[in-house]
Amino acid sequence: MAIRLQKCGERLGFGLMKLTRNYCSTEPMREFSDPTKRLCKIMMSCPTLALDTALDQTGIRISPEMVEEVLTRFNNAGMVAYRFFEWAGKQRNYTHSVKAYHAMIESLAKIRQYQIMWELVNSMRSKRMQNMETFGIIMRKYARAQKVEEALYTFNVMEKYDCAPNLAAFNDLLSALCKSKNVRKAQEVFDKMKDRFQPDSKTYSILIGGWGKDPNLPKARQVFREMIDAGCNPDIVTYGIMVDVLCKAGRVDEAVDIVRGMDDSGCTPTSFIYSVLVHTYGVENRIEDAVAAFLEMERNGIRADVVVYNALIGAFCKANKFKNVYRVLNDMNSKGVTPNSRTCNVILNSLIDREETEEAFSVFRKMIKGCEPDADTYTMMIKMFCERDELKMAHKVWKYMKLKQFVPSMHTYSVLINGYCEKGNASRACVLLEEMVEKGIRPAGVTFGRLRQLLIKEGREDVLKFLNEKVNLLVKEPLFD
Repeated sequence: MAIRLQKCGERLGFGLMKLTRNYCSTEPMREFSDPTKRLCKIMMSCPTLALDTALDQTGIRISPEMVEEVLTRFNNAGMVAYRFFEWAGKQRNYTHSVKAYHAMIESLAKIRQYQIMWELVNSMRSKRMQNMETFGIIMRKYARAQKVEEALYTFNVMEKYDCAPNLAAFNDLLSALCKSKNVRKAQEVFDKMKDRFQPDSKTYSILIGGWGKDPNLPKARQVFREMIDAGCNPDIVTYGIMVDVLCKAGRVDEAVDIVRGMDDSGCTPTSFIYSVLVHTYGVENRIEDAVAAFLEMERNGIRADVVVYNALIGAFCKANKFKNVYRVLNDMNSKGVTPNSRTCNVILNSLIDREETEEAFSVFRKMIKGCEPDADTYTMMIKMFCERDELKMAHKVWKYMKLKQFVPSMHTYSVLINGYCEKGNASRACVLLEEMVEKGIRPAGVTFGRLRQLLIKEGREDVLKFLNEKVNLLVKEPLFD
């Protein structure tokens, strides 16, 4: 498999000349107190084909937990992660855990390297490590890529892999289809197989949620009634989904009636259910109702968590009441609830929409001291600076992100590439696009098209041909076995 990876790397152009690149030295790097950070640092700075040598020279004795953490950090860089996975598998006294296999399968599926993904499944089978979750991950990833038939194939082939599908696997398949906006197919599968698997409240809840996102409220109600008729009592998850469906359909008052009647059914409303109400009131500019729902939750003895606080912050942002936003943050602090990246993203997005970019940058600087930004945070900030024609600041955020060993997503790359194209800096845009491809991340068609136009305008057809070949090789992925 290692030989095949090298050939794959060569096919993708990893061994070709670089447009411009400062390769890392393979000499031992300075010591880090955390060996996992040291491994990540090497992976961030070394070209893929030089990675094995650089990792060998660290002398680090790896553990399953260490490998799992590295693979999680590099889930956006499938080919780099796979190279590390292969290297780790050859180390003495080390065996890949189920969690490591699953992280790698998910990462490969994300970049549509399905043939290698199935090779890993076969490897798991040879060690009797495969389980229901293995196939659940694959079904979700196929469905997300709108490969519905492949998702169904995965479910049907489970028995061949000594993992006979059960109700949990059936629910995983329905969930994968519903979350990828294929609820009609999910309903078709349900109707065909419900006699084979006795549906439970989770099965029905998945379908109700799927029809709610369609959106098709009458169909969601129909499934809910069918659930009751089948003698399957709604649980707290079902009620939460039904409240969410009604709120999204603009029936918030009806959703409130359900919440008020839940106690009679032996279900106490959760903070999630109240967060849905608070969020919906915020979207509808009913700020007084949002606050009232939050206070009612507290009166009922339900402890506010970060999710419901985020909904309240979003409501105040929508109403342009930023003094209240900061009061909510103080309230969170006094009650020991730590803000997360979503908290800050809600605030940043609102400030940027109001063109209060200086305040947004101030919030970002404070945020990075208290909680870890996510891909949305970095993308938002880089896009903000690109739109302000401050490419140097955008690049500073990019460098900080890389320093924190955060692997950029496709969207983050696209934002900065578009920024450089807008500025006419084709060289920097090309370096970033090549870096994307090297990590196994497909550039968006719009982004590549924009760079193509700029290269043609500058008469750099040779560079365009080079990039085009690399992208085309990456796009031609195999399907399932």
